[in-house]
Amino acid sequence: MDQEVPGPLLEIRSLSYAIGGRPILREISLSVDEGETVVLLGRSGSGKTTLLKAVNGLVHPTSGEIWFEGKRTAEWNPIQLRRRMGYVVQDAGLFPHWTVAANIGLVPRLENWAPGRVEERISTLLATVGLDAAEFRARYPRQLSGGQKQRVGIARALAADPPLLLLDEPFAALDPITRFDLQRQFLELRRSVRKAALFVTHDVREALMMASRIVLLKDGAVDTEAAPREFRAAQTAEAQAFLAGLETP
Repeated sequence: MDQEVPGPLLEIRSLSYAIGGRPILREISLSVDEGETVVLLGRSGSGKTTLLKAVNGLVHPTSGEIWFEGKRTAEWNPIQLRRRMGYVVQDAGLFPHWTVAANIGLVPRLENWAPGRVEERISTLLATVGLDAAEFRARYPRQLSGGQKQRVGIARALAADPPLLLLDEPFAALDPITRFDLQRQFLELRRSVRKAALFVTHDVREALMMASRIVLLKDGAVDTEAAPREFRAAQTAEAQAFLAGLETP
């Protein structure tokens, strides 16, 4: 069993990031507690995905610190850090020439889990995301619908039981019905497995549905931070611009 970590699972402290002197992230501070879903909401170019990559160690901040499980991420082995964070991207990012089972079992195998344990985990996770193991484990990504690929992507992110999930607009490319179904399933999954999540979206409806807390980014800085109910009453110009979208069909 993992040792309990005092304080937030993830804490970002005064983080800034620039490319060629051009600011991308500006003095961002936020935290994510165990079992909480913090949604990063913002327009394209607001810094949402860059912040997710900084948490995962894919980009290195110009200033500030990120703490994960009580330790600065700069002190982690980068590979071990990433294995403690399940990452889900918009197109699922599955290896096309690997079966569903091989994709899901990747990190547990890299962590030297016993083969029987890996197989059991694959079957359990497929059931958890609503896919029948007997039907889907031997399929290849090309044999899956968009919604099925995203389900497999979520299962792969959960495979080694990481405490934190990073989700970069995971449902954005799906049709509205499939998207709503996966949103509801993610909420049920969050309740059952109690994972912390940092969830990127540009859709205010999705943010209000999925979030324990919403962090609205504007030009690389935090514009508004609030629980969904309080966010509906936010008065900044950027928050109002997003909330205006709720009035349109």
